[in-house]
Amino acid sequence: MNLVGRLDALEHRVGELEDCNAIRRLHWAYGYYIDFNRPDDVAELFARDGAVVFLSGEYHGHAGVKRLYGDWIAGRFTQGRPGPIDGLVLDHFQMQDIITVAPDRQTAKGRFRGMLLGGWHDSVVADKPDFMPQQFWEAGIYENDYVREDGVWKIKRLDYMMQWQGDYETGLAHTIAHLQPAAVLYPDDPLGPDVILPPEDIRQTWPHRQDVPMHFAHPRFGAVLAG
Repeated sequence: MNLVGRLDALEHRVGELEDCNAIRRLHWAYGYYIDFNRPDDVAELFARDGAVVFLSGEYHGHAGVKRLYGDWIAGRFTQGRPGPIDGLVLDHFQMQDIITVAPDRQTAKGRFRGMLLGGWHDSVVADKPDFMPQQFWEAGIYENDYVREDGVWKIKRLDYMMQWQGDYETGLAHTIAHLQPAAVLYPDDPLGPDVILPPEDIRQTWPHRQDVPMHFAHPRFGAVLAG
């Protein structure tokens, strides 16, 4: 490879690394915004035609994202107020990212693990929804799509698949998930998704376990596994 080719390859590689850092920052920012129930800020992280998958339902566009993170989540946890809220913990930890940028650097895929610690202090427990335990843990895996929109990386499709939930007092060994798959669409359910996944793709929650296919191939056998 001549000098020009080497420089072009190096520039492309540096660009890919910058893309990975931008996508990592984007997803970590998402985690902080949902910690504090800021649905407008969450929506701005998504592409205009972006979507989020939660409890086997898809929420479409900025309106759908705001309905999920605003009306559904903030409405239930903080009565619609932005956080932080005295006596409420809702911390989402984002970790173990594997990011793959497409050769043209216009799209990318990312896998993250999320862990959630949630709970209400005794002084505000009256604000807790009836179906929620007072203290709980949750973990899930994201397999996300990203797109460069107007030169900025945005979330194209955020797909969160819960792995388990555990009440703090009894532990995950004695817990059935307090969240179940979506069953009614918007607007019949004002908080519902725009689409429910096909029956064969419905994801039952803990203690059920399901695989979350990885977007990346094994590094050693990648060429074979990729076909």
